[in-house]
Amino acid sequence: MARKSRQDELFDKLRASGLRKRAARTIAEASARTSKNTPKGVKKVTSDLRALATEIEDRVTGGPAKRKAAAKKAANTRKRNAAKRSTAAKKAAKTRAKAKA
Repeated sequence: MARKSRQDELFDKLRASGLRKRAARTIAEASARTSKNTPKGVKKVTSDLRALATEIEDRVTGGPAKRKAAAKKAANTRKRNAAKRSTAAKKAAKTRAKAKA
């Protein structure tokens, strides 16, 4: 039985992990070449895969970006509510002052 080439093994591994056939073939073929001749398409596919992996990781763990945005939103809400309370308290104090006079 003939042994599979490294290119074929990489292709099979990529396909097994759920990558589309065309993308897997492009990456596997590019891996056989030297890194100087790597086509732009392969670089794009690999960068897309990295971005996708990062996004998946962020979704699973809650992600630093979401947490930071939520903290900012909460801080703004607290600030807004405090301003409302302050305005209402000033208005009430003014009304009480008018009633006394």
